[in-house]
Amino acid sequence: MTAHASLFPSEAEISQILVERIDRQQQGVGMVIGTFGPAGRQVVAHGRFGAFHTRPVDGDTVFEIGSITKVFTTLLLGEMVGRGEVALDDPLARYLPASVTVPTRAGRQITLTDLATHTSGLPRLPDNFAPDDDENPYADYTVEQMYDFLSAYQLPRDIGDHYEYSNLGMGLLGHALARAAGMEFATLLHQRVLAPLRMTSTAIDATPEMQARLALGHDADLMPVANWDLPTLAGAGALKSTVDDLFKLIEMVLEGRPSQLARALETTLSIRRPTDDSGPETALGWLVSGDGDNQAILHDGGTGGYRSFLAIMPAKRIGVVGLSNTATEIGVNDICAHILDRDNPLLPAPRKRVVARIDPNLHDRYVGIYRLAPSFEIAITRDAEGLFAQATGQGRHEIFPENDRQFFLKIVDAQISFDIGPDGRATALTLHQNGRNTLGPRV
Repeated sequence: MTAHASLFPSEAEISQILVERIDRQQQGVGMVIGTFGPAGRQVVAHGRFGAFHTRPVDGDTVFEIGSITKVFTTLLLGEMVGRGEVALDDPLARYLPASVTVPTRAGRQITLTDLATHTSGLPRLPDNFAPDDDENPYADYTVEQMYDFLSAYQLPRDIGDHYEYSNLGMGLLGHALARAAGMEFATLLHQRVLAPLRMTSTAIDATPEMQARLALGHDADLMPVANWDLPTLAGAGALKSTVDDLFKLIEMVLEGRPSQLARALETTLSIRRPTDDSGPETALGWLVSGDGDNQAILHDGGTGGYRSFLAIMPAKRIGVVGLSNTATEIGVNDICAHILDRDNPLLPAPRKRVVARIDPNLHDRYVGIYRLAPSFEIAITRDAEGLFAQATGQGRHEIFPENDRQFFLKIVDAQISFDIGPDGRATALTLHQNGRNTLGPRV
């Protein structure tokens, strides 16, 4: 048995997992898994560039990596701190135009650390985020809209008091760093982070050569979807990359050779704040799970047609990365977690749900806003085509009927059931997700 095999499942075992996930469970079109350890690198791939393509995916295939971008944004923050260009406790307002009013609370300003740890008090997405195209939702959100939102927003809680994952906050961090350096975020990230790591297949704006290696994205029904553009909130999730290129980030973390980026990494891991009572901690950009030899730094990501996962266990000197060109509920996260620790179970495929035919006139009785928590609501809307749900700070997604009171989402493994009052209108809904049933009365 090789040293590599003793740390990870064998290549044949990983390949069989991918065959099961893609060919039998129909939970992907193409997946690439990379493992990194003392014995070197291993890439296992299965599937294709697209539902109607024959080209196989491999370690050089380009995928959207979504929110894994956030660890690169915070590495950039650490690099600029090391140069003395910014400081972690600098207020965000210092790097925005004087015409923008950044919200404060209890005499405290939002700092760059607050943005990097998702503890700024800002929501996941701004309330003026209303995309014209739900298949490319960030494309038309402008800097002016972001500034307008900030100037009008009132923070619901004290800054630094509570973790709330925020694409807006991390996008703002990237925007602020670019303004501090006086250049475009994509250029700055390339010069300061990607080029030093020799990540030639990682970029926000893919070169024609990278574009030729870009796998098509697919939705949960395995149908092709559009790529995402994030011009304003690029720091939150705009990068594309490959497994082979992401190995270079893992290598930098595990090798620890003295460099500007190694010091930047130390900065990103130097601050920890809780996410909740039982979950992992947040560092700057990274999530930190476990302790001792079993501690892992990690992040996952997702866009309209892709899923990604990256985890590194520094004490064991191992890492794993998984990329998929399909936005299914189960994809690469549980596979990578299982590869790192066989005690982490592989997830079963979601139950196949069948769309029922119901009278479209019934849709009106569900339309409304339902409050599941003080700061979390689900808005149910309709159009001529169907019924839609939009949770606080998230996109608008169609819900499909199983019967006249129970609906399901295709984009995630979640269901919604409605309670109907004597007047025939819904009085509450229950969100069924992750084993929890959360009641939300109609507002």
